[in-house]
Amino acid sequence: MKTITIEGQLRSEFGKKATRQLRSEEQVPCVIYGGAETVSFSAPVKAFQELVYTPDFQIAEIKLGGKVYRCIQKDKQFDVVTDELAHIDFLELVEDKKVVATLPLKMVGQSVGVKAGGKLVVKMKALKVKALPKDLRENIEVNIDNLDLNENIRVEDVKVENVEVLNSPRIPVASVVMTRQLRQDEASAEKDAKKK
Repeated sequence: MKTITIEGQLRSEFGKKATRQLRSEEQVPCVIYGGAETVSFSAPVKAFQELVYTPDFQIAEIKLGGKVYRCIQKDKQFDVVTDELAHIDFLELVEDKKVVATLPLKMVGQSVGVKAGGKLVVKMKALKVKALPKDLRENIEVNIDNLDLNENIRVEDVKVENVEVLNSPRIPVASVVMTRQLRQDEASAEKDAKKK
């Protein structure tokens, strides 16, 4: 799994004034929850580039004062005016403690419905899951080989070992719909059959 290393400084001052000061120095205030203690720190905006602006699921190794915290990104906030990164919450990964994470979906295979002229429509890009840190993965593969025209793959059809999926089971993940061209071809084929 892809891991990004972030080097930061522990924060000693809190409140709006201290936070504003950090942001003016192009630092992002952050908090790590879920471990033995809550840790407040800051790191340069540039350090979060690869972590924040990607659809990939990644682990963040945060180095603070000689300690390393293995975390996942939990929440991020952007400035409403400038759209700059304003704050990030991280969840520390503790070996025997399950965490809730959002894992991207990756469609694999060639759908029989697409081969027959249909169009694949991906309705969900990620699933919310609960798992131990060792069972987290970069993405969840969804095999679409057997997906035919006008069929769906639903959340309940996505099986992942040692991972509890938290989304509603009946929500469609992907489907193959008929294209306009295919509908026209079928209609003209029906007309030809009636003429004979």
